[in-house]
Amino acid sequence: IGVDGSLTLLAETLTGSGCQVQTSLSPAEGLGVFCTSGYDDSQAQQIISFVREGGGLLIGAQAWHWSYSHKQENVLHNFPGNKITSVSGVYFTDNYGEKGTFCVTDNMPWTPLYTDFDFSADMKHLLNGVSQLDISGYSLPSDLLIYGALAFPVGVADKKECFLGAAHYGKGRVVVASHDTYMYKPELKTFILNTISWLDMGKKNKIGIHKDLENLAQLLEKEGILCTISSFSPELSVYCCPWYTEAEECAIHQFVAEGGGLFIGGQSWNWASKNSDLNVVADFPGNKILNKFGISILDWSTPQGNYKAVNPDEATNQYRFPKALSQLQNELKSEHDLKPPFSTWMFKLRRDITYFMRLPASPIICAIQHQFIDMMQTCELPKLNGKNCVSSCSKEALILSLAHEACNVNQECNEKNIMENEPAVTIEIDATNPGYDAWRSTGLYLSPKKTAVLVFPASAVQQGLQVQVGCHSDDLGSKDEFYRAPIVVRKISVHREKVQVSCYWGGLLYIIVKERSNLGTIPVQVYGAEPAPTYIKGKTSLDSWLQSLRDLPPPWAELITENIILTVPSDAIRSLNDPEELLGFWDRMMVAITELAAIPTKFSRPERIVADVQISAGWMHAGYPVMVHLASVKYLTNLSCMQKEGLWGPIHELGHNQQQKVWEFPPHTTEATCNLWSVFVNETVVGVPRDKANSALEPASRAACIEAYLKTGPKLENWNVWTALETYLQLQEGFGWEPFKQLFKDYQSMSGISNDNKSKMNLWAEKFSEAVQTNLIPFFEAWGWPIEEETRSKLSALPVWEKDPMKPYLSAMKS
Repeated sequence: IGVDGSLTLLAETLTGSGCQVQTSLSPAEGLGVFCTSGYDDSQAQQIISFVREGGGLLIGAQAWHWSYSHKQENVLHNFPGNKITSVSGVYFTDNYGEKGTFCVTDNMPWTPLYTDFDFSADMKHLLNGVSQLDISGYSLPSDLLIYGALAFPVGVADKKECFLGAAHYGKGRVVVASHDTYMYKPELKTFILNTISWLDMGKKNKIGIHKDLENLAQLLEKEGILCTISSFSPELSVYCCPWYTEAEECAIHQFVAEGGGLFIGGQSWNWASKNSDLNVVADFPGNKILNKFGISILDWSTPQGNYKAVNPDEATNQYRFPKALSQLQNELKSEHDLKPPFSTWMFKLRRDITYFMRLPASPIICAIQHQFIDMMQTCELPKLNGKNCVSSCSKEALILSLAHEACNVNQECNEKNIMENEPAVTIEIDATNPGYDAWRSTGLYLSPKKTAVLVFPASAVQQGLQVQVGCHSDDLGSKDEFYRAPIVVRKISVHREKVQVSCYWGGLLYIIVKERSNLGTIPVQVYGAEPAPTYIKGKTSLDSWLQSLRDLPPPWAELITENIILTVPSDAIRSLNDPEELLGFWDRMMVAITELAAIPTKFSRPERIVADVQISAGWMHAGYPVMVHLASVKYLTNLSCMQKEGLWGPIHELGHNQQQKVWEFPPHTTEATCNLWSVFVNETVVGVPRDKANSALEPASRAACIEAYLKTGPKLENWNVWTALETYLQLQEGFGWEPFKQLFKDYQSMSGISNDNKSKMNLWAEKFSEAVQTNLIPFFEAWGWPIEEETRSKLSALPVWEKDPMKPYLSAMKS
């Protein structure tokens, strides 16, 4: 053991304990441990090299006195001891420590949630001459989670979403942009130049630019800053790169720790959309670099805009995650309502805690996560029954939002005990899936906070399968009020044969089969879940349904047929006597949907409709699943109601799922062409004419719609929803449904279609005219379509539409 000559008492103590001690000013060859004070940095590089090569270091100091006499200097970078220890992520600060006698614990002591370090000098450097941070335009940035003790937000949006962040790490510095284009965006030039200067720390050494950031190199060269396109090298002063340099992560960590500057950028939402079975904060390649620095790129986006730069002198009052989490401890103990500014942080704080709880394990992260869990266990959960709600800015909303994540992290159970004491159910899962990612129903329900164990065959492990608890997949985090918790679904990837899963809120149990999976039918044993009311058309016996299945206790039920699965409250099906007839009706409607869409009569992935107490958008919304409010359940399960009143809304949403961008003209037709399926299904299957299926299609309403549109134009900017639908209805009433079916089929094999509306509208006018052998140019022009001369010429030989329904309206306008 080597001991600095100034530490004579330590040397005597170690010698008296039988250790071999050698007095030395610096680590000498053959030493295993070196002991020194933190007041002399003359041997800093030697000590760092000694530790890097496997040596142990014992160092002690306090920095508050030094800081008092060096008020103009940065304690993190200039205190002698920090020039040694900071490369390991350990810093002496200018804060006073606590004196006393402390217990020795078996586990690592809890760390403070928040260190009140002043970043105003850093912010002044980074934002010098910057009043606005303009991130408007095409590029969509991610939100950043800034959680490190020495990390801080630089650019923030209206709801505290962060698009620019920075950090001290070791002896170096890091700046993160949440889209790589922001690293060379002309509108951010002043900030970019400040960033390079801050990262370089006055060294004026070599700046390396990754080959994919040539625009950044050009920007710097125009400003007289020397840089070079190069791969990573530890000889650089500053390295600028996109997020996908994961292969160099260890070298980059060491580079920054030992004094290098890193400018890195990228978004993760695109990666996350293609890797839904992975954890973005742990598995996204960019985060494997950034997590060391206390920053993660999230899969949520930040709205583009031109945002006011933070005043550096007010930076200490701004939202910082560690600060907010620390303050949360006191707020949860208080009986008072949340007040600004803390209450204005709720949107961002809820999101940040959610992702923080998913960070990969490390001693410090785990300690803070468990502090949070202990916090949450003292809180009473607000009681919601579907009729009352809580404000999203309230303490109750925060508790409601975060109980789920706390439960996920705190999931501890005895796998063997569950398998020995819970009955096993073996289910067969169709793990072949030619379509998009699909939920396979198990017919089982997992009670709230209970743990189930699922046993998969070895052939199914690491194949993209996931276990999901719950089907109410809408994230309500952006809503102003919560009638339920924002997130109530839990997913676990099948990375081993035995998978444990629990969910604070409970829910129906599913296996998610990834797109293009080809595993065949696989058996899965499930321990700890119970049967839920489930009826499968053609498989479930009516007797078992009437005598037991419909009365099973779980609160959610599923009605399953070939092309659609309905998930509704169990109370809605307790009196359903003939699910076979109901599902037969749904079968016919789904076949009609495929008929109009000109696709195979069997969906590659059955559609789903899920009823919920609250959804993320509208009265209903499309997607997988289609989401509806509880009030709409009768239009899903009550056959007489459906046949009497028609079924507009659910088919409207299923129609959305059939829309194709090659023949869509957004935003004009987004809420229009989906209604073609509502009209078609209601008239051909339900037996309800269009004017009865929706009052907007009554003759008087339609005429008024046309007249109002023509009165102001016609202007394409006003051609939306019912007005746009009217164009298509007139074509259908003139030529029937067959041209639509033919065109929808033809478009599936067409390629090279332009993405601009004008080109697509001309193509539709041309193809529809050819399909009906009628020149429809006057008709489309009456509606204000931007018909080109080339299209007009192509169709000039065809006869015009004599019964053009727009003629009377145009004549009336002229008269």
